[in-house]
Amino acid sequence: MTLFLIGLAILIAGYFTYGKLVEKIFAPDDRETPAVALKDGVDYVPMPHWKNMLIQLLNIAGIGPVIGVIIGIKFGEIVFLLIPIGNIIGGAVHDMAAGMMSLRSKGANLPKLIEDNCGKTFGTAFSVFMMLCLLLVVAVFINVPANLIDDLISGIAGSDPQSNTFFWYAVIAVFVYYIIATMFPVDKIIGNCYPVFGALLLIGSFAILVKLMLEGIQTPAILQESAAFKAGMIKQPILPMLFITIACGIISGFHATQSPIIARTMRSERQARSSFYGMMVIEGIIAMIWAAAALAVFNIAPETMRLAAPVALGRIVNHFLGSWIGGITVLSVIVLAITSGDTALRSCRLSLAEKLKFNQQPLRNRFLVCLPMIVVVSLLLWWSNKSAESFNMLWHYFAWANQVIAVCTLIAATVYLSSLKKPAFITFVPGAFMFFITCTYLLSSKTLGAPLGLTVPLHISQIISAVLACAVVCWAVYLGKKMAK
Repeated sequence: MTLFLIGLAILIAGYFTYGKLVEKIFAPDDRETPAVALKDGVDYVPMPHWKNMLIQLLNIAGIGPVIGVIIGIKFGEIVFLLIPIGNIIGGAVHDMAAGMMSLRSKGANLPKLIEDNCGKTFGTAFSVFMMLCLLLVVAVFINVPANLIDDLISGIAGSDPQSNTFFWYAVIAVFVYYIIATMFPVDKIIGNCYPVFGALLLIGSFAILVKLMLEGIQTPAILQESAAFKAGMIKQPILPMLFITIACGIISGFHATQSPIIARTMRSERQARSSFYGMMVIEGIIAMIWAAAALAVFNIAPETMRLAAPVALGRIVNHFLGSWIGGITVLSVIVLAITSGDTALRSCRLSLAEKLKFNQQPLRNRFLVCLPMIVVVSLLLWWSNKSAESFNMLWHYFAWANQVIAVCTLIAATVYLSSLKKPAFITFVPGAFMFFITCTYLLSSKTLGAPLGLTVPLHISQIISAVLACAVVCWAVYLGKKMAK
C-alpha cells in the first residue's frame, strides 16, 4: 500500500513540478497553431481543449495501462515506483516533445520530424520502419478486442468460449470501423465518440481505485508481495524486460505517432502541457490502479497469475466491481484497444500521404492511400491467427519496435532542443536510457525468452548498449549544435 501511494504522489507532484520545467523549456506561446492556420475540415480541425485531452488519452492509452501492467506487476512491487518515475522523466516528456515539435512544424507527422532533425537518409529509413510498426499495431489492436468481444458474446450466448464462433465476425467489424474512422474527418467520428469512451475508461478505473482503497485499508497485505505471489513472479531481469513489457504508463514510442493528430486540432500552444504531458500522467495513474488491482487479486487468488492477461482482467473486474459493472469495464477495455487501432491507421495514412505529398482533402485520395495498408493488415491478420505462436511473434515485434520509435523520437527531440540552444537533458537522459534498454533486449532477446533474436550474454550486451547509448547522445547533441550554427 505504501509504495502504491508514494507512486501516485510522484505522478501528481511530477506534473506540477517537472512538467512545469519541461513546459518552460519548450516555451509554448500565442502563435497561430496548425489547426487555425491550415484548417481543412479533415485533419486540421480546431476542437475544444477538453475533447483534445480525452482524444489524446484514448489515442495513447491502448491496452498497455491495463493488460500490460497485469503482466508487468509480476515483476513485483518495484513497478509502483518505476511506472511514475519513468512516466514523469521519460514518457510524459517524450509525448510533450513530439507534440511541441509537431505544433512548430505545421502539424508534421513523426517521420517528417525525424527527417528534419536527423537527416533525410535516417528519416526515410525511419518512415518505413514506423509505418510497418503502425500496421503491426493495427493488427494487434484488431486481434485483442476481437478476442474479448468473442469471449463476451460467447458468455452471453452460452456457447463454448474456446470455439471462436464470433471471432472473425468481430475482426471484420473492428477492421471496417478502423477504415471508416481513418478516412472520415477527425471531428466526425473520433471527435464525437472519444469523449464518451474516455469517460467510460476513467469511471471504470476510478471505481476500481475506490474499491481497492477500501479493501486495502481493511487488509493492507493484499497490496504487498505475499509468499504465493513471490512464487509466481517473473524471474526475468528488470533491465530490460520490465520496460519492454510495460510500455504504456512508462514510455511508449507509439504515443509520438499520435501526438501530431492532436497538434492539428489544438487552438492554442498553451494547451500543450495538459494535452500531452498531462494525459500521459493520467495514463500513468490508470496503469498504477490496474497494477495494484492485479496485485491484490493475485494475492487473494494466486492461481490467477497463471492465466492469460485478458482472462485475468475479467477476474479482476469481477472481484472489485461485480459481474454487471465489471462487464461494462471490460467493454471499456475493448473500446480502449479499438481507439488506439483506429488512430494508428489514421497516423499511418497521414504519414504516408505526407511523404508522398498527396493531398488528403478529397475522400478518394484518402481511400487510395488506405488501400495498400488494408492489404498489408489483412495479410498480418491472416498470418497472426494461424496459431498462437504466430500471434506471439507479432506481439514480440510490436513490443520492441514500439520502444525503438521512442528512442528515435527522444534523439530527434535532443537535436531539436540543442539546435535552439535549449537544455536538452530532459530528452537525452530518457533517450539514452531507452536506447540502452532496447539495444540490450535486441542483443540478448533469445536468452531472455523471446521467440527470435541474438544470444549475447546479458552482462556483455548491457556494456555494449551503455557505450552505444552514450555515443548516440553525443552525436545528437553535436548535430543539434551544428544546426544551431
